Amino acid sequence: MSDAALRLEGVSKRYVKLEERAMLLQSLLPFARPQRSELWALRDVDVTVRQGETVGIIGRNGAGKTTLLRLLAGVTRPSAGRVTVVGRVAPLISVGVGFHPEMSGRENIYVNGMLLGLTKTEIDRRLDDIVSFAELEQFVDTPVKFYSSGMYMRLGFSVAIASRPDVLLVDEVLAVGDLAFQLRCYDRMRQVQAEGATVVLVSHSMQAVRNLCPRAVVLRHGRVEFDGDVSEAIGRHHELMSAEMTTGEVPPSIAEAHAVVVGGARISDRRLLSGDDVVHHATVDEALTFEARVAFERDVDSP
Repeated sequence: MSDAALRLEGVSKRYVKLEERAMLLQSLLPFARPQRSELWALRDVDVTVRQGETVGIIGRNGAGKTTLLRLLAGVTRPSAGRVTVVGRVAPLISVGVGFHPEMSGRENIYVNGMLLGLTKTEIDRRLDDIVSFAELEQFVDTPVKFYSSGMYMRLGFSVAIASRPDVLLVDEVLAVGDLAFQLRCYDRMRQVQAEGATVVLVSHSMQAVRNLCPRAVVLRHGRVEFDGDVSEAIGRHHELMSAEMTTGEVPPSIAEAHAVVVGGARISDRRLLSGDDVVHHATVDEALTFEARVAFERDVDSP
């Protein structure tokens, strides 16, 4: 496909972790063979995104969404397969990444802008717009180590958009900002779409994915489960979530990481629903449904 902006061909990503006991043993016995555990974040992924296309990436925590974006951004390399990216890329993957804490917001704008391919002259021309969109006029000369996570996100998004990228990669960082700024970000992303940029959006907000993306990819346990129309993708995602809630098919590492034990009951896999959509914010008088998986460690008469 000649007009492809992004292509992953047979891509797999493996992480190797040394067990804590093995690390201690190796420190005491340098010649001991350390025990390793493997985690395949992605397995045999084939995805192509055309120039000017907007694609959502959805799936539960641990499905491989952020790893996929990190590969597209060039932050990490695949263990197998090939990743091809055409054009200037602006990644928004983690809040605060790329900012020097001791430097001011203004200084970080210049550093990040140049890393994204802008010249000093271009940044000079766009500086006021960047600061204004980020709503940081009073704090632009303050070291960013004093910024809140929301301020970090606003500055990072503003610089990324100002770089006029060919490819915009957006992870859940937008969930950090307040609702008003999120809406402004989505408006600006639509403007970027209209200008012909390629956008890849990772989000747990099915409403945001539905509004911005004609197409979505569903990841499950590191593999592509579905790739196609956004409504069908969201439906497939909900089917998988419901099946896992029913059968208990949850990766142990994920369940343990998010489990809470209260009075002998282990609560895991919590989610808040507005209709069929998973939400992360609520307003007064809004009707919501709370779902959770609970495993009792002993017999309970009245759970």
